Amino acid sequence: MRVVIVSKALLVAAYRGKLAALAREADLELIALVPPSWRDRRGLTRLEPGATPGYRLIVTPILLNGHYHLYFYPRLGRLLRDLRPDIVHVDEEPYNLAAWQATLLADRVGARTCFFTWQNLLRRYPPPFRWFERACYQWAGHAIAGNQDAARVLRAKGYQGPITIIPQFGVDPELFSPREPPPETPFTVGYAGGLIPEKGVDLLIEAMARLPGEWRLLLAGEGKEQALLQRMAQDQGMADRVQFLRRLSSTQMPDFYRRLHVLVLPSRERPNWKEQFGRVLVEAMACGVPVVGSDCGEIPHVIRDAGLIFPQDDVDALRAHLSRLQRDADLRRDLARRGRERVLERFTHERVAAMTLAVYRSLCP
Repeated sequence: MRVVIVSKALLVAAYRGKLAALAREADLELIALVPPSWRDRRGLTRLEPGATPGYRLIVTPILLNGHYHLYFYPRLGRLLRDLRPDIVHVDEEPYNLAAWQATLLADRVGARTCFFTWQNLLRRYPPPFRWFERACYQWAGHAIAGNQDAARVLRAKGYQGPITIIPQFGVDPELFSPREPPPETPFTVGYAGGLIPEKGVDLLIEAMARLPGEWRLLLAGEGKEQALLQRMAQDQGMADRVQFLRRLSSTQMPDFYRRLHVLVLPSRERPNWKEQFGRVLVEAMACGVPVVGSDCGEIPHVIRDAGLIFPQDDVDALRAHLSRLQRDADLRRDLARRGRERVLERFTHERVAAMTLAVYRSLCP
């Protein structure tokens, strides 16, 4: 069984652990097609180096880089004709041009297809995106939904094929693993991700400003709110305790998490967005770091009882959680243990790969 995965997400080296897990199947020949880079609101992501055990990685250009709905792969047709896959895994939302292109070209070479969706809001798109979506629904043999709401959206929009709920990627529990905990002081809180309004980093800064004792806040990421957040920290008189780090590569993230006593994901819902998964949560949990998340989107389903949840935009509830964790080392240790166990049970590359392989086998029994 020859499978081609078309994915800009696979620029990130840590994500490609899923491919290595899949490639261990003796009857599976795996090929990943990735662009050289991808640009979004968080900045530019270039292809991160890394080994490719058991599978091929082919870098192919894209046009309209950064135009999420309109980018496409100009050489994809020729590549698929040369590779002659049995399955094309389109790692993209079905309403985007790239998904329509890959699904159409796969059909032309006789390959079965599946697509991936995170979209957890019921949104109606204008032409031509509505047409792309409808065509993908018709041609695809299977849909992979990254969360429960995304599966419900697919049904509400008329997709009638089989759906499996699988996170897009797992984590490597050896790379993302616990080490010696940081010193008790200063109490170190972290956030990683985009510095954009919907991620709620302003709420985290406000909560930290109300936290007594010795602490520091590490913010890893980039985005349009960085200057605003820096001014906010300055105005609160805490600029010397808030450190803005650049956006880190996936292989640098484990060391970042291990510097923390707690990781916070304070996302807030917007009319056109709610949290689709919260990958930083499972990475931190794998590293034995307690997590605190808002009740936005999928966050409570990811954390369950392995962390603390607060109502989104409730700064007092967030501050209370942080104060409790600051004072209670036993609670931190308990949450660290539960978080690591939850990742090993549900969110490793091997677990995600096994579920994905079952989708492939259903397409080519």
